[in-house]
Amino acid sequence: MSATITMAHGGGGRAMRGLIEDILLPAFHNPWLATLEDQARLPLAELAAHGNRLAFTTDSYVVTPLEFPGADIGKLAVCGTINDLAVSGARPLFLSCGLVIEEGLSLAELTRIVNSMGRAAREAGAQIVTGDTKVVERGAADRLFINTSGIGVVPAGLEIAATRARPGDAVIVSGMLGDHGIAILLARNELALAADVQSDCESLYGLIVAMRAACADIHCLRDATRGGAATVLNEFAVSSGVCIRLREASIPLRDSVRGACELLGLDPLYLANEGKLLAIVPSDSADAVLAAMRAHPTGRDAAIVGEVCASPAGLVILSTAIGGDRVVDMLTGDQLPRIC
Repeated sequence: MSATITMAHGGGGRAMRGLIEDILLPAFHNPWLATLEDQARLPLAELAAHGNRLAFTTDSYVVTPLEFPGADIGKLAVCGTINDLAVSGARPLFLSCGLVIEEGLSLAELTRIVNSMGRAAREAGAQIVTGDTKVVERGAADRLFINTSGIGVVPAGLEIAATRARPGDAVIVSGMLGDHGIAILLARNELALAADVQSDCESLYGLIVAMRAACADIHCLRDATRGGAATVLNEFAVSSGVCIRLREASIPLRDSVRGACELLGLDPLYLANEGKLLAIVPSDSADAVLAAMRAHPTGRDAAIVGEVCASPAGLVILSTAIGGDRVVDMLTGDQLPRIC
């Protein structure tokens, strides 16, 4: 077998069959995928046992470089889709995987990436059960693009939505912000900066289960990916018709991330995260939720960073460390391209 991807690997013949059997099937092994049909046939009884509504999501991943400190595009694709399901309260169960591979990608790198996908899915209790592979000519893509779609099941009676923030609620972040965005920036070696920053890419499902055990009525949840915490909080404020007030001094940041942002003129509230969430919960449950989060490995640095107010509706306002206030608006443009 060639050491790199060739056009034959996308041609539907012997080379493509070898790619599937030698690399993809071992990485994703499960009984639904093993049949090699054009679709996964999923048992409805198993889905219904977990709740009364399906959650369905899809996303595409185009990050560069493909491998970076703390994760890679494969883990990113799986955790990103699992987290999009989990923040609705859904239990993630089944994923699809679509690969667009550029001719010339090494089979060794592809193997590492798909093995990473398989591990991430299994650790979250999900399975990659169907997929598709396309190969494009050199120069037609940036080595590898991945699309993942996911199905989860939402328990009966659970209602988590961006429209449910209420005055008096507490705003909680699950940990240090900005790690992923800065890790990707440093991994590109485009700047003369040295810092040990790892991507925070990980599944949030287990953390959310712990949070729900502490509070059965979480109002809002969202993972802070593209656009960062600022974008998520603006979406909550607009959707719920409330004001969200943040305390700058309470926002958890690593010194290395803070320093990189100061040097480069970046605002950490807009940096992408791939393993952090923002929650809005009733004030009388905030301490219990925070304790549950800090007891979980994924939420050990969680913090209450603000509160929901009635007005001015639709705005996010930051109380700064020097005693002033500033409006935290939606991201305009893109601070860092190709971060997920």
